[in-house]
Amino acid sequence: MNQMNEIDIRPMSGAVGAQVCNVDLGADLSNAQFANIRDAFIKHGLLFFRDQDITPEQHIAFAERWGEININRFFQKVDGYEKIAAVVKEPDQAVNIGGDWHTDHSYDDIPAMGSILLARETPAVGGDTLFACMYKAYEGLSDGLKKTLEGVRAVHSSRHVFGDISQYKDAVGGRLSNAEAATQDATHPVIITHPESGRKALYINPGFTIHFEGWTPEESFPLMKYLYAHASRPENTTRFQWQPGSIAFWDNRATWHYALNDYHGARREMHRITIEGSPLN
Repeated sequence: MNQMNEIDIRPMSGAVGAQVCNVDLGADLSNAQFANIRDAFIKHGLLFFRDQDITPEQHIAFAERWGEININRFFQKVDGYEKIAAVVKEPDQAVNIGGDWHTDHSYDDIPAMGSILLARETPAVGGDTLFACMYKAYEGLSDGLKKTLEGVRAVHSSRHVFGDISQYKDAVGGRLSNAEAATQDATHPVIITHPESGRKALYINPGFTIHFEGWTPEESFPLMKYLYAHASRPENTTRFQWQPGSIAFWDNRATWHYALNDYHGARREMHRITIEGSPLN
C-alpha cells in the first residue's frame, strides 16, 4: 500500500462504520495520517481495515498510539503477548465468545475506550460480526423517554458472565479464566455524553447491564427489554464479513457488537487488543 497517498474513508452503511482504505497499519503512520484515522474513529465510532498483514508487535504498536492497553483478566493470551487476547472457537466447540449483543468492559468503573480486533483465521462461510450504533439508538427515542432516562444510572456486572456463578464460561471450552476476578460491579449513566464527539449515546447493553440503579431487576427488565430491541433495530446496525487480515476497531462508548455463531465445524481465531478509556458522564 502506498502510504504517500491520502487515506480514504468510506462509510459502510447508513447506520454505523466506515472502511479505511489505502493504509498499512504495519508501517509508520505519520502524525497527519494518524490524526485522519482518529478523526474518522470519533466521527463514525467504528472503523474497518482490510488486508492488514501485521505482526503482533505492529498490532500492539498501533494500539499504543491510542492509549494504554488493558490487559484482559479473563481471556486467554496470545503466546508471548500478554497484551493481546486470543478469541478462538474450535471446530468442535458449540458456544462462541461474544455471541450476544454487548459492549466490552462496561462492568469496569472506567470502561474501555475501544477494541482492535484482528482476524487471523476465519471460516470459509459465516462468523460475521454485527455492530449497532448507540448514537442512533439514543436519537431514535421519544423526547419523553429521553427525559425519563436523563439522570438514571445502571448497574453493570461481570459476575454472571465471567464469575463463579457463570455457566457461559464453561460452555466456551475453558477459554476464560480467573473467575475469582469477576467480583466487581460498576454504575454508569444510562445516557452518556461521549467524551470526544460530544454526542449523546445510550449506554446499557444486554451482556453486562443487570438493572437500573435503585430499581429491582424485575422493575428494570421491561424497560431494558424495550431499549435493547429498539437499539438493535436493523436501521441502527451494520454487518462485517471477516477475512484473514481484516481489522475492526470499535468505540465501546458508542457501539454494541455481536459475534455470530453460524460456523460449527470450522475454526475461527481473532486477536483483540483493548484500550483503556476515561470516566463516563
